[in-house]
Amino acid sequence: MIRNIRFLRSAIGKSFSTANQTAKWNAGVVTQSANGIATCAVRPLSVMPGTGINQNGVFSIASRQIHTKGERELVEFLAEEIVAEKKASPTTNIPTSLNGFKITCNKADVELTKSSEREKVVISFNVNHTVDMDGDEADATENKPEFSAMKSRPQFEVDITRGGTTLSFTCSYLPGEAQEGEYNDVFGIDEVTIYQGEWNDKVYAVAGDVLDGYLYDLLMNFLEEKGVSNEFAEKMSDFASTYEHAKYVELLEAISKFTVEQK
Repeated sequence: MIRNIRFLRSAIGKSFSTANQTAKWNAGVVTQSANGIATCAVRPLSVMPGTGINQNGVFSIASRQIHTKGERELVEFLAEEIVAEKKASPTTNIPTSLNGFKITCNKADVELTKSSEREKVVISFNVNHTVDMDGDEADATENKPEFSAMKSRPQFEVDITRGGTTLSFTCSYLPGEAQEGEYNDVFGIDEVTIYQGEWNDKVYAVAGDVLDGYLYDLLMNFLEEKGVSNEFAEKMSDFASTYEHAKYVELLEAISKFTVEQK
């Protein structure tokens, strides 16, 4: 199972020489496979202005591009952080499909779509503010105090459309993990609604926790038949974790590029 590693700032020691402004890390962009990205490509940023990588793989920062002490310290930290994040990432490839659902991404938004002659199923979510520590792995240890395991568990919408009518579910991942011999759902239904045409705030919706228990179970079975099972939800969380991590690294690179750009 994929796990993102988010390094804590306070635990990373500097390994930069302030005398010659040289960082002993290679912060080049990880190459991504063209076949693994397609519609969901995370475009790497170009090499930052005023920076370079010499034959020894040393990342250098041109001092003339950095005007303040704060900027220099920020760029030095980001150079190290970017390399650490890329080393921690298990993969740089973002899949374009998941269990028969086509994946398309637009910045922080993700949409998974599967169509048949009878209906169209669309799952949508946003990866912003969806990362948290992953269970017991979040506990710092004496041997590994410098990082914590992180995982994205976004709230997601499931829209099942037939003709002009849409049955819509709002779902969230549930805390905790199933104990041995028990069966616990990975996600739960927060809200259910059905509407004609486009949704608006006048459409009635009912909260999942006030539904009849048997009806709730039937709706969960209905979602499973449409491909939204507990197993699928786990895989979708893994995908969201990988994609969110890629966007996080992209953000770090953008901040670094902004800091050293020509004024």
